[in-house]
Parts: sequence; C-alpha cells; structure tokens
Amino acid sequence: MRMFVVKYPFFLVLITFSPIFATRTPFKKSEPRKRIVLYYHDILFRGNDTANATSAAVTKPTGLGQFMQGLMVVFDDPITKDQHLHSTPVARAEGLYFYNTKTAYSVWFAYTLVFNSTEYNGTINVMGADMLMEKTRDLSIVGGTGDFSIARGIMTFQTEAIEEFKYFRLKMDIMLYECHKKEI
Repeated sequence: MRMFVVKYPFFLVLITFSPIFATRTPFKKSEPRKRIVLYYHDILFRGNDTANATSAAVTKPTGLGQFMQGLMVVFDDPITKDQHLHSTPVARAEGLYFYNTKTAYSVWFAYTLVFNSTEYNGTINVMGADMLMEKTRDLSIVGGTGDFSIARGIMTFQTEAIEEFKYFRLKMDIMLYECHKKEI
C-alpha cells in the first residue's frame, strides 16, 4: 500500500501537466533569405532559324493523346533581369523539359541556371512539374554552387508571353530559403 501512495502523486503530476507536453508550436511560414526575379526566354528551333534558336526538340511526341506527350526539348536559354529578349543576359538556363502527360499540357523541367555576371556567380539547380495551364507553377530548387551553395527553395513560374510554338517567356520568382555563400 505504501508503494501506491508514493507513486500516486507522480501520476497526478503527470496527468496535470500532460496537456503542456502535448501542445505543439504552430508552423511559422518563414521569409526567403534571398529573392530574385528573372525572365526566361526560349526560342525553339524550327528548321531554319539556327542563329536565333536557343532550344531544339530531340524526340517526337508519342502520339498518345493530343498534348505532345513524349516530346523532349533541350535548351540553352538566356535569362534576363527584365522582360526584353535582347537585354544583356545575367545567366543561362541549361537543361531539358519534356511533355509528360497525355491528358493535359504539362512538362517536367530539369535544368541549371548558370550565373556568370558581376552580381552573381554560381549555379542554381531546378526541377519539377510545370502544369502549363495554371497561372503560376512552383518548381523545386534542389541545389547550387558559388553564391548559391547548397541552395534550397521554390521557383515560381508565370507565363508572360507565347508566340505559337516558337517562343515563350517566363517570369521566374526565385525564393531561396537556404543558401550558403561560399567564403574564400
């Protein structure tokens, strides 16, 4: 009986304070450490514009559905600080995208932003699905080098211009939540 009396106050204390131990702090949305807005310009090679083209289809659509599933495009596209194609590029987007669904226009991107300017030096690696019919689309920033070492974050695409199947411009809102600038 004595043993029960000794344990009983501890049991009451545990029950009394258990709601305190069970509470969780609410998730706080953090602000990005670095935010950059840039513009992506893509000019698809159509057989006669070698001098201007920045991308080319390397496969043909599969024929499954009407949304170009299977078409793969490789690119080396200029990235500018403003909406003008002929502005001085601050980076290049080097990679690929392919149409990956047969029921809607959707592409999957995998590319590296290569910076070599007075403002930034290094790379940002991006990948993810781009549901083309949505007003804005988020892709993952999965790494980087130089000024963007070990970068993690979100890149939001917004289509700003489309000219048939030969040119498009995307606004890229780059939000880096983790980024460690390499110190030399």
